[in-house]
Amino acid sequence: MSRTLLRSGRRPEPLSAGASASGPGRARRLLRAAAAAAATAASVLAVGLFVRDAWEPLVRFDERTVHAAVRFASQHPALVDALNAWQWAFEGRRIVVVVVGACLLVWWRTGMKTRTWWALATALGAWGFANLAKEVARLARPVLDEPLSHASGYSFPSGHASTTAAWSTVLVVLVWPLLRTRAAKALAVTGTGLLVVLTALDRVLLGAHFPSDVLAGTVLGVGLVLASYLGYRGWSPDDSAPTGSSVHSTQEAR
Repeated sequence: MSRTLLRSGRRPEPLSAGASASGPGRARRLLRAAAAAAATAASVLAVGLFVRDAWEPLVRFDERTVHAAVRFASQHPALVDALNAWQWAFEGRRIVVVVVGACLLVWWRTGMKTRTWWALATALGAWGFANLAKEVARLARPVLDEPLSHASGYSFPSGHASTTAAWSTVLVVLVWPLLRTRAAKALAVTGTGLLVVLTALDRVLLGAHFPSDVLAGTVLGVGLVLASYLGYRGWSPDDSAPTGSSVHSTQEAR
């Protein structure tokens, strides 16, 4: 087998020093964002080229790993049920509702309008970019004698992996100013990492993707969000978290 082409009461906060910076400062931020986006694209492209050109070490690793993973999962029916449930729950068209709802809830509860719009735009943009990357790469999914799941579309990069990585990262960045303790921040980062890892394992264990697909999807999702945030910083009000006795009397944050 080979991989082939196939609300009221809120007042805006004064602009931060970063937001009021001169043109060169903004240019530097945009340059950093462009560099991060280019590094992300280059990393994903490199993996895609290795796969497309059938670089033997990577292709052999991909095929051996996915076959071994599917054999292991097929011996545990309860695991297969859990994997299919995870696949269903983390499908893009379903989880996007949760992500949009979470962003709007943060906006309503904190007044962080510009930061919320950044999060929404970045989440949806990353989703669209991952789908576009699939159409450009057009790499086939694993071909198995007894598949545990039937997925349509192309394989590279993994849509589940890229959207889970991007959207969970977006939500963490969105609420980061609200996390006041190191424990809360550590829990947010750990939870995000766990979601990404479990989704990656789900795709390989079900035989829906090769390891290189989920690796590229994860890099793409996280990299796009971080690049977007580098460009976003300094263009809007201060990044500080809302303060005061009521979250409904918050100042607008980025």
